[in-house]
Amino acid sequence: MDLSIILPAKNEAESLAALLPDLKSRFPDAEIIVVNDGSDDNTREICDKNNVITINKPYSMGNGAAIKSGTYKATGDTLLFMDADGQHEAKEIQPMLELLSQGYDMIVGSRTMKSHASIFRRIANGLYNYLASWMTGFLIKDLTSGFRAVNAQKFRQFTYLLPNGFSYPTTITMAFFRSAYSVAYHPIVAKKRTGKSKISLLKDGVRFFIIILKVGTLFSPMRFFLPISLIFFAVGLVYYGYTYVSYGRFTNMSALLFITSVFIFLFGIIAEQISALHYRLDKKL
Repeated sequence: MDLSIILPAKNEAESLAALLPDLKSRFPDAEIIVVNDGSDDNTREICDKNNVITINKPYSMGNGAAIKSGTYKATGDTLLFMDADGQHEAKEIQPMLELLSQGYDMIVGSRTMKSHASIFRRIANGLYNYLASWMTGFLIKDLTSGFRAVNAQKFRQFTYLLPNGFSYPTTITMAFFRSAYSVAYHPIVAKKRTGKSKISLLKDGVRFFIIILKVGTLFSPMRFFLPISLIFFAVGLVYYGYTYVSYGRFTNMSALLFITSVFIFLFGIIAEQISALHYRLDKKL
């Protein structure tokens, strides 16, 4: 297969100095693209020294923006995304490509419990995986892993959806599942990154949660709107029972809760129709 390896990098010269020669020795025919996201170290010089394709950004635009820039530049039929900070090892690429060749559309490097991560990050990732699995209806083992091999043509169908921040894996994973593209997992052990992490657990955690809701409402609206509608209906029913027993009447608040429930349900139906139209247009691209 024609392979393009895309590495978003911001101040990752130290890890790239070891990673790039390893990639070139293992995959001499691969197209290696480093997206230099406004680095102020010698990332550019390291890339030039290793004779790889470099996209130099004048200032940092975010991990997702770097992924999109690399995707636009890549010419391979298969795209391999990996972090440039030393967490992902080149030796894990070949097993992922072998899985992809079996007919899957995307292979995700799923981090095992041996991977380096704080207890808070593990809890957060577990919560994201559970919520995303519920929204899509499929088991998602690692929602936020940036190590993945993917069919280039199918990935590009969703490029316009990708945010510029760190939550591109969230978006593309949920989009693939909802679009009935096959996804498999290859277990990896993510090492301790070189340098300081650029992800804020609180700030980026909120962003991940919003992205899950956004993509969920875009690709599976009723899974989002129906439970909310049922909650309003149940609260209205309980409140009506309370006011009927206590005061013997049907109150305006009960009516408002019931009407809100109906409106939310109707919003979900309309969103489902829009989603179906969007999905059909995507297939024509």
